Amino acid sequence: MNGKLNGPHETFLITGVVGFIGFFLTRSLLDQGCNVVGIDNLNDYYGLNLKNSRLEALSLYDRFTFLKADISDKEILLKIFKEYKPRVVVNLAAQAGVRYSIENPDAYIQSNIVGFFNILEACRHHPVEHLLYASSSSVYGSNQKVPFEEMDFVDHPVSLYAATKKSNELMAHTYSHLYKIPATGLRFFTVYGPMGRPDMAYFGFADKYFSGEPIKIFNNGDFENDLYRDFTYIDDIVEGIERLICNPPQGEVQHEVYNIGNNNPEKLMVFIETLEKAFSNKLKRKVEFNKIFEPIKPGDVPATYASTERLQQAVGFKPKTPIEVGLQKFADWYVDYYKVK
Repeated sequence: MNGKLNGPHETFLITGVVGFIGFFLTRSLLDQGCNVVGIDNLNDYYGLNLKNSRLEALSLYDRFTFLKADISDKEILLKIFKEYKPRVVVNLAAQAGVRYSIENPDAYIQSNIVGFFNILEACRHHPVEHLLYASSSSVYGSNQKVPFEEMDFVDHPVSLYAATKKSNELMAHTYSHLYKIPATGLRFFTVYGPMGRPDMAYFGFADKYFSGEPIKIFNNGDFENDLYRDFTYIDDIVEGIERLICNPPQGEVQHEVYNIGNNNPEKLMVFIETLEKAFSNKLKRKVEFNKIFEPIKPGDVPATYASTERLQQAVGFKPKTPIEVGLQKFADWYVDYYKVK
């Protein structure tokens, strides 16, 4: 690849295409004139209304092809690769969520392990110029050393979700070694923004407030030792992916892993106060959540904090959107989309 997106000459295969990141990445690629084949199984992990809204928006583009399929179905996946011959694959299909992995572990093995294996097999039999895939900041587990760097020891995951993502990195490395598949893992750090995932905390806080319910904060009410999160705005995630698309790994084993995080962790309570202000600005009235403090949940980690040096060295980019800007855009969208007052 020549360091830029080649418009109509590129065919991208995006899995999880009507998910949060999948939607925004696909829309950006389509706006640049690329062809995108999108796969999604439209599961009901969260309500389908939002996924259908994203799909409707993407369906307005002539260069977009949607296929309802599940990556855990190997036969269908191989047929799709054979027919559409994608040059670049971005695997964003996965069962997400740390806490849900405790309730429904089967879903994580099926999608994140079996499904990803099928993606690798498809890339093996139908070679691609670059495979990018979603990993997660959760692979760092309860590491005490911050900021998290890609070369840190990550063999002690504290949730099944994290374990599946670490497994993806190991599997991709192996396939790159054996079959020369250029592959890049993307360790995302707490992605947020308009049209985001309703299971994420900031979205849930908004839902609770407008339903007249209190929000639960899992930090024991300890403001001095509050949870820290590296909140990363969706536009920064998309730009990071697009820059990496054009820079497949080189070398004997063509596999790399990059953090995509804001490199500026915020206390959870500061994030919540900023969200309250954003809704106050949009609604022209004071918004204050009713808060209940509870113990930290199993699988949660005290802090996520990304080093972005490797990303900067590779593609000259680091996420930069402050939470004041990102949360205002979310609040504006939420009020308009749900028509709340």
